[in-house]
Amino acid sequence: MSPIISPSELKALSTENLIILDARTGKEVRQNYLEKHIKGARFIDLDKDLAEVGKDAAFGGRHPLPALEKFAEMLSDLGIVEDAHIIVYDDKNGSNAAARAWWMLRSFGFENVQVLDGGMQAAEKSEVEFSSGEEMVEKAPLIKKEDWSLPVSSLEIVENELKGDSSTVIDVRDGYRYRGESEPIDLVAGHIPGAINIPFSENLDENGRFLSPEVLKAKYENLLQGKPEHLIIHCGSGVTACHTILALAHAGFEIPDLYVGSWSEWSRREGKEIAKDYK
Repeated sequence: MSPIISPSELKALSTENLIILDARTGKEVRQNYLEKHIKGARFIDLDKDLAEVGKDAAFGGRHPLPALEKFAEMLSDLGIVEDAHIIVYDDKNGSNAAARAWWMLRSFGFENVQVLDGGMQAAEKSEVEFSSGEEMVEKAPLIKKEDWSLPVSSLEIVENELKGDSSTVIDVRDGYRYRGESEPIDLVAGHIPGAINIPFSENLDENGRFLSPEVLKAKYENLLQGKPEHLIIHCGSGVTACHTILALAHAGFEIPDLYVGSWSEWSRREGKEIAKDYK
């Protein structure tokens, strides 16, 4: 199954075992969901459901992964069963939290998970049916897992891999953040020394839709030519990094490591070198 689904494909799906998740973020997002969402969609919150925000981002970053037990309880509360076909959307072309939800669901063991290409805006243009208010959900049996199944890297692993020149570390933030020109979210501007910059926005075409698998494959093969094959992807806090992981999976690449702590952890950790390309 492709990790990306178009609005027209969504409209054609049977409702049997189908679960749609609204992963929009921002101010008053819960109210926005209640006012309008794709019919049947269940709301998930980035900070509460897809992360376990700690007291000190220097250890884990701004959006560390939640405990597996907590995530399992959230899935149960949303009525998500093991054989569900899950579609996730947001309103930022997958870069808000939809791709993060996709990664977590896949890492939890779900096989049939897709992100809606173009998000809510594309759904509206394609006249996907919308609704408002709460959706009635029947609680599902609890699913138990021992660990996340997709590969993750810690700060220490990233540091050691770069020292040994054994991995390519990709920073998917916008170029101005990577270069250290300014930093709108974290405390310090710059990037991890040795990391290369491929902004996640380059996964999309001029209409905000994912590039085709063929174009993405050729693009990344060209950008990564001559570099270590093992990939570690990071961003500011481990959310938009999943957008590039999704794009790589869409292109047929093996799913790379996610550095969950990302720049929010590295930049706050005492003693870690910070690189800048901006003078």
